[in-house]
Formats: sequence, structure tokens, C-alpha cells
Amino acid sequence: MNKRVWIGALACLAWVGAVRAEQALRIGTGMPGAADHPVGGAMAEVISKSGKLTAKALASLGSVTNVKGLVNNHLDSALVHADVATWAQQGTQLFEGKAVPGLRLVANLYPVNVTLVARKGLGLRTPADLKGKRVGLGGPGSATLTDARLILGAYGLKESDLQAELAPASKTIDKLGDGSLDALFVVGDLPAADISSLVLKGVALELVPIAGAKADALRKTHPYFVPNTVAAGTFKGVGSAKTLAVNMQWVALETLDANTAYEATRAVFSPAGLKAVAASAGGGPISGKNAVTGATVAFHPGAQKFYREAGLLK
Repeated sequence: MNKRVWIGALACLAWVGAVRAEQALRIGTGMPGAADHPVGGAMAEVISKSGKLTAKALASLGSVTNVKGLVNNHLDSALVHADVATWAQQGTQLFEGKAVPGLRLVANLYPVNVTLVARKGLGLRTPADLKGKRVGLGGPGSATLTDARLILGAYGLKESDLQAELAPASKTIDKLGDGSLDALFVVGDLPAADISSLVLKGVALELVPIAGAKADALRKTHPYFVPNTVAAGTFKGVGSAKTLAVNMQWVALETLDANTAYEATRAVFSPAGLKAVAASAGGGPISGKNAVTGATVAFHPGAQKFYREAGLLK
């Protein structure tokens, strides 16, 4: 290669690198109306305001779609439930034979409840009482269905022990209202407007606790489940209940440039960034301390560098 061609090639490579550097960091969120959609939007805004990077939030169908977006290079980072992140990284459950070993944690954000909602007066005190009942478990191939099956198994039940309805909660919520379903699993950010609307229509509902020794045993084998409480009044007239949750996590592939991950993490967890992002989550427990708690996959090196500098990790 002569000197002129060599110089031209170097210039071309430099131009390509500059173009990529100027492209926005693509953050996968949830669908408009989902609680994680404004969180991702707030994150993109504070990252762009930092002056170090630009970022944009992209709506998606949720955690599983976001992991696929990372693998297909449609996203640079994404908001993903901890159960889905763990399955993807380990190649289990929905990702059997399709492992994403390079998936890395940027930050743990906030808990997302696994809620078991039931019609009142059926004597449902634990998931074990669902035997023979008509129960919505979530859509085929969904994380909700997978979580529901794991919880049922922890309480000694199989799907065949129920009259199971395999469809998304958005498709079965009306059946809970008209009495053709007895109970419904929901994995999502509360309050859920559709459930609240049933209460407002006069449907008597209650929350079935997912707690105690059997839930604790499930957490030992599947540590992405964490204990949480649905507060009284989350749904009008419905009391509190102890339950399980999965954390919403900010993830990326290990191939994401370390300095990009560092600057993005530093922007989000700056005082101004935290204030804006926490406000977008309804004042949820987003903090530097929580960011490094409950990790189910290894940290991205860029994020890890920031947390060590901030004294949050050793």
C-alpha cells in the first residue's frame, strides 16, 4: 500500500469513528404508558445535558424485546427486568440455547412488583390456594408466564393444576372484572390503571401475598426475586400485601465502549441526574446505593469504574 492510500485509509477510519462517536446512545425503554418509558426518557435527557454524550430513548415492547435489540445492534443499552437479564446472560428459561453471555449491568434502578390480584371472597391466602381456580398467567413466551410458573412451582402447583388462561393481562383484565377469572398475575409497575378501574367499577379485589418460607426458598434458587410490599391504597379500597418483585435494571453489552458507559452512568447518577430520573419514576428508590445493590449479572467495566470512583463499590 503506497503512502497516499495509507493516509487515505487512516482518514476514512477516523471519519467513521467520529461519526459513531456523534451518534446518540440508544436506550431501550418500554411502551408509551409503561412506567419505564419516562424513566428512559429522563435518562436520555440528563445524559445529553452532560455535554459528554448524546442519548435518545426508544420505545419497545419490553424487556425481552430490549435484549434482542442489544444483540441485533438496534440498541446500545436498555431497561430490562432482572429476571430477563439473568435468563439472557445464563441462557435459561426464555433464552434457552440463546444465551447472551456478554450482557452486563450498568445500574440497578427500582423494584417492579409481581402482583397476584384476585376476586375477593374466594379464600385465596397464598398461591397454593389457586389449585382448581381460573387464573391468568400471562401470554405465551412472556416473562410474566415464566415467573408465574416458577411461583406456582414453589407452592407445589403445576400449570395443569389450574384452569390457566395464557394471555397478556391487558387481554384478561376484563375477565377478572366479569368473574370469568378468579385471579391474575401481573408483573409491572404499580399502580396499574386497568386494575384500579375495576375497583372504581365496584369489583371487590384483594392481593394474594407471595411471601413466607416458600417464597424465601424460591428467592434462594432464583435470586433475581426480591421481597417487596404493595402498599395499602395502591388500588382504592385494597389493602397491602407482601409480595416478590424483580428489579428494573439498566443493561448493555460488554462491547459498549467503556468510556461511553462511564460518562452515561456518571451523568445519570450526578445529583441533578438522580433528581430528574427519580422524579420520572414517581420518586422511586433510584439512588447510587441502590444502583450497586442486587446485581444479578456482572457490572459493565465503564459503570464499575464510576461506582468505584464514587466509593459505591470497592
